[in-house]
Amino acid sequence: MAVDLDGLNESQREAVLYIDGPSQVIAGAGSGKTRVLTYKIAYLMDQGYEPWSILALTFTNKAAREMKERIARQVGEEKARYLWMGTFHSIFSRILRAEAERLGFSSDFTVYDAADSKSLLKTIIKEMGLDDKTYRPGLVQSRISQAKNQLVLPVAYASNAECYQSDVEAKVPAIRDIYLRYWERCRQSDAMDFDDLLLYTYLLFEQHADVREKYASRFRFVLVDEYQDTNYAQHRIVWQLTEKYRKVCVVGDDAQSIYSFRGANIDNILHFRQTYQEARLFKLEQNYRSTQTIVKAANSLIAKNRAQIHKEVFSEKDKGEPIPVFKAYSDVEEGEIVAGTITRMVARDGYGYDDFAVLYRTNAQSRIFEESLRKRGLPYRIYGGLSFYQRKEIKDVTAYFRLAVNPHDEEAFKRIINYPARGIGDTTLNKITSAATQHNVSLWTVLNEPLAYGLSLTKSTVARLQGFRDLIAGFASDVASKNAYGLGQDIVRRSGIVADVYRDRSPENLSRQENIEELINGMHDFCASREEEGNSRVSLSDYLQEISLLTDLDSEEGEGAKVTLMTIHSAKGLEFKNVFVVGLEENLFPSPMVSGNLKQLEEERRLFYVAITRAEEHCFLSYAKSRFRYGKTEFSSPSRFLGDIDARYLKLPEEDAAFSRTTQNERASRLAPEASSGISRPKVAMEKPRVVSVASPRNLRKLSPDAPDAAGPALGAGLSVGQMIEHQRFGIGKVVKVEGTGDNCKATVEFRHAGVKQLLLKFARFKVIE
Repeated sequence: MAVDLDGLNESQREAVLYIDGPSQVIAGAGSGKTRVLTYKIAYLMDQGYEPWSILALTFTNKAAREMKERIARQVGEEKARYLWMGTFHSIFSRILRAEAERLGFSSDFTVYDAADSKSLLKTIIKEMGLDDKTYRPGLVQSRISQAKNQLVLPVAYASNAECYQSDVEAKVPAIRDIYLRYWERCRQSDAMDFDDLLLYTYLLFEQHADVREKYASRFRFVLVDEYQDTNYAQHRIVWQLTEKYRKVCVVGDDAQSIYSFRGANIDNILHFRQTYQEARLFKLEQNYRSTQTIVKAANSLIAKNRAQIHKEVFSEKDKGEPIPVFKAYSDVEEGEIVAGTITRMVARDGYGYDDFAVLYRTNAQSRIFEESLRKRGLPYRIYGGLSFYQRKEIKDVTAYFRLAVNPHDEEAFKRIINYPARGIGDTTLNKITSAATQHNVSLWTVLNEPLAYGLSLTKSTVARLQGFRDLIAGFASDVASKNAYGLGQDIVRRSGIVADVYRDRSPENLSRQENIEELINGMHDFCASREEEGNSRVSLSDYLQEISLLTDLDSEEGEGAKVTLMTIHSAKGLEFKNVFVVGLEENLFPSPMVSGNLKQLEEERRLFYVAITRAEEHCFLSYAKSRFRYGKTEFSSPSRFLGDIDARYLKLPEEDAAFSRTTQNERASRLAPEASSGISRPKVAMEKPRVVSVASPRNLRKLSPDAPDAAGPALGAGLSVGQMIEHQRFGIGKVVKVEGTGDNCKATVEFRHAGVKQLLLKFARFKVIE
């Protein structure tokens, strides 16, 4: 039965029907990319291609499964089951098992997962007498992985001056020796890691021409999904399989290339037609997901990128409303604005909670939105990750807090007695636990007098236990005199956690750093809020009581519709009726790490493009004028990316009317100086805030244990009911009540987004605006 192509638009049909040579399908967001791939595979079989002669490579098992199910509905399950369709790693693993002997492996070779790989590296580092705090297995694993994905073998790595210099600068010059030993040990163990599945496939085809010809002939047609996400090794293997017969179709969107930190190389898709010079280019430009306004706004944004394959995505759905841009006075108010908007839309427009997604640049930003949603009783889930207070580094820090408040807390004690590592192993902990159980006392009690409770320990172990006891006792002695924020900073610094998480700038550690900094920011906000409400000292115990309620909510496994919170990287490929893109400020989005690098800046812009194009019906953009970061309040300017969007598609705050008058020509003229500097500058004229340069995250080590920002002089005199004030964190509010005198003067204020707050004017940070 012939494949029915009536359900395709003209562009999709042309892309499906061309099977005479190499082709590149550039698929705009929401344009039916998967539809084209599935129909093309079905059409190939309709034209006489046997299913086992078609190779389709994807990036996830889910994508492969969904495509195979769709194809089965067209050609039948019996034919679909014989397709070679799957992830790069699964397909190449299958080939390697069939050809393993050519490479000196058995067909039953083991595949090491990340944990296996890390464990072996840890053993090698120890055998070589290297410091595992410098040569951390995760760091070593990452650098070896990068080398393999660039097809660099151990011998070549060792002789490469650039690789060695990079390792020297990172203070890990022995990486080349570790890599060689790791390579040899894997071969001795008849094992490959995930990166080897790509590397050895390349070597198999490169070193054995007959094997390469065998598979190039077998796979009469090769299709690759999400080609913009391929790394160098994947790109080279596709070339090996298709160089001779040229029957290849790659599908993707250069505008959604956002994974360079994982090794993805956008040049693979940008330069495809230089590699295959006769390749036909097809563009899928009709967006079936979003309103016309959302699509046009996204187009105007991505047009600012230089490195791209131009396309004009359009939508025939409703025009849709202009995209609102929310200006918040602080990150706290930003959270309240988002939660309040969701509440109103659910009540007024009949949306379910699962119709909403909140997208942010970094994982640490989730805390504010989690707490804002919880205050209103709105259900939510963290997509692809843990709730803020369930993340390992947060649980480690709060375990120290718990032990400072209550040294007899057994679970906290066990969690951190050897974190960061201080040479107190499981054997010692088991002895303490057994003694405590035998004498019916707490672990802390035994720790204070280990010899009295019969513990058989070496002098060095006793000294380590004494050091830990003194550390916790010191924190405990400060609980009664220091406020939560000051003591929290002190604990994070003196415990060694800061030193542990700031050892390097790997993506894993950067996330841990951001989360710990956000925890400290949250403590500052908690103390400042309670102080403004009239509490003279907010203790660590008060703070723990507050977050214990939050962590308890985390453990509730409720079913039903929930608001989705996620990073933008995690959102790629998903869609929601309503999307909030938050934290649109310089030094947050774009990330401060891209400063001076045009290529990285353009990837950040693509990331913003991905965020906007997740929205079907409504997209909301927001930024905060200030955030408490790195121990102080920082004033931010709006992200330059807001200025990249044609203002015709935005609904700006009233006071930002000047920005809406900025024409596209004016903005284009501002791009000219960027050619020489290599990076665009903020162009948004929404605000003229006091901009404080972003301090190094390492300043967390120097944080002062002082109280929250001291308030200005009391402003109670003359404050009256009906006046409007502008609060540093809660934004605009109306005074509804004033009571008390002098230092006890309080005002009850109804804020536009943050609700009703009672402020002790002695500490409140605000100004009267009318």
